[in-house]
Formats: sequence, structure tokens, C-alpha cells
Amino acid sequence: MSDWVDLNENQLRQMVDSQSLWAAWRQASKAAQQVRGSMFWREMRGVKYLIRTTAAGAQTTIGRDTPEDREIYARFIERKARNQEMLRGLKLRMAEQRRLNRAYRVGRTPGVIVKVLQALEAAGIAEHFTTIGTNAIYAYESAAGVRVSPGATATLDLDLLFDARRRLAFLTTMQRMDTSLIGVLRKADPSFTLRDDQLQTAFNKDGFEVDIIRRAATSKDPHPMRMTDGEEDLWAVQIPDGERLAAGHRFESLVVSAAGEMALMRALHPLAFIRVKQQLAASPSRPKLKADKDALQARVVQALWDEHLSLLERGAQA
Repeated sequence: MSDWVDLNENQLRQMVDSQSLWAAWRQASKAAQQVRGSMFWREMRGVKYLIRTTAAGAQTTIGRDTPEDREIYARFIERKARNQEMLRGLKLRMAEQRRLNRAYRVGRTPGVIVKVLQALEAAGIAEHFTTIGTNAIYAYESAAGVRVSPGATATLDLDLLFDARRRLAFLTTMQRMDTSLIGVLRKADPSFTLRDDQLQTAFNKDGFEVDIIRRAATSKDPHPMRMTDGEEDLWAVQIPDGERLAAGHRFESLVVSAAGEMALMRALHPLAFIRVKQQLAASPSRPKLKADKDALQARVVQALWDEHLSLLERGAQA
């Protein structure tokens, strides 16, 4: 029995269309983030000043009413209007694409995973996390245009590796958004709650868990590491190989849920995934059932790499 089945011609075409539309949506969303908030003129003591406000309401004075500042204001208003019009059009296309994704049964990544990835993206922190473990297979199969056998993908937790090397940039974004990581997860599912006995883990009403992982603490890292200063927030747990995994190449692919929702998954490079799973499968302390699944996953991803993913990577580098 094959370890996967190929998507049919219609599904493959739909996946390609989804990837193209998602790329356009992502570019437009990034451009829109540059003009979040607003600009306006305010008169104080007889002098007009140009004020910039953030989405959170913070205000910064740019300068007095000068030709240069009037040009800044005009460019901002024009860019904002153009980006809003672009996003309105793409939003309609995205809704239609989701409908077609459902109709063609393009995706099967669990909906909660897609929603979590969307929430991280919307908060501007997705680049700080890498999907490791079983769920990375959804990125590999989507890129390859196949569906891996369920035995290799079944799991009820999402492991996210936090890049502690960029913690300052992460905290700056979180402070600007005035939120916590658990707050971001609750944008995906309001039922997410911290586990009292494992503060690196959040779980939802369906028992699905999100675990936050990081490298072993260095002299530059706080230890233990709470993700933000929020009193109720996740703490990142150390793993021995975390530094190497965070520093390695990542593999990015659009993933699609059964409902047609789309998100970009940043996952371990397939070769890194294979190495980790082979090491786990060979560990004498690993329970047999888990070791057998590790070996299966390593074998499946190795085959995907040999037949599909290595060709895609060479094509992207050409």
C-alpha cells in the first residue's frame, strides 16, 4: 500500500490557484500593515501639526504644517486608499477560493491548525515560530500535491518552535499589539486555556493542544521564559536540539483545511524532520508505539523528498 495518494488534476489546479491568490493576499496584507492607523491634522496654539496614530490608538507628532509634511500626508492617504481597495477585491476572491477549495476537497489540514497559523500571521508574529513534529507533514504533502496516509499524520497537538534569538523583535510586536500569546491563540479559538501542570501548553474545548518549545537556555535567554509579561501567558519549554532546529532552513507551504481556509505553514526543512524522527525512532528510551510512528514518518517524508520535494527545491533555486 502506498504511503500517499496523489491529488487529482482538478485538485492540483485548485491548489495552484490557491497558492497564487494567497501570495497576492499576503503581499497586500503586508502593504496594508505599513499604513495601519491614521494621520490627521491638529491645531495647537495656532499651529497645525501632523499626527500619526497607530491601530492601538497611540499618537506621534510628525511635524508642523509644511509642504514636506503635506506631501507625507497625501502619500499616506493615497497608499491607504489603494491598499484598502486592493484588499476589498482580494477578500471577495478569497471567499470564492475557500468555496472552491471545499468543493474540490483540496485540503485536510485540521481547521484548528489553520486558524492558529492565521492568528499568528494576523498578529505579525508568524515568522517567529516553526511547526515541528507530526503536523509539519501537512506542509510537505501540500507542496507535493499528495495526501499522506492518516497513520502518519494523526495527532492532537501542534508543536511550535519559538526562535529565542529574535525574542526582542517578538516582544516589540506583542507590546505594539498590546496582547499576549495566549490572547493570539484565543483569536483562533476562544476556548484555549493554559494547562496548570504544563505551562508551555494551551488546550481548547476539543482537547487539541498547542505546545511552545525553545532552545536550551543560553546566557542571553531569560530562564524560565514566559512569552510575554502577561500574567496568564505561555512559558516556552527547552528542548536539547532547539538551537540547531531554529537556525536551520525552513520549509514554507500553503496548507488548506477541509473547510477551505488557507494559511502559510513555516515548518522544519524535510531533511531536518527526517533526521529528528530517525533519532527519536532509534532512542532506547522511546516507547515502542511512538518509535514505530517516528520511523514511519521518517520513511514517508524521505520518500516525499526523493520523489517530489527535492525537485521543487531545486526548481526554486534555479
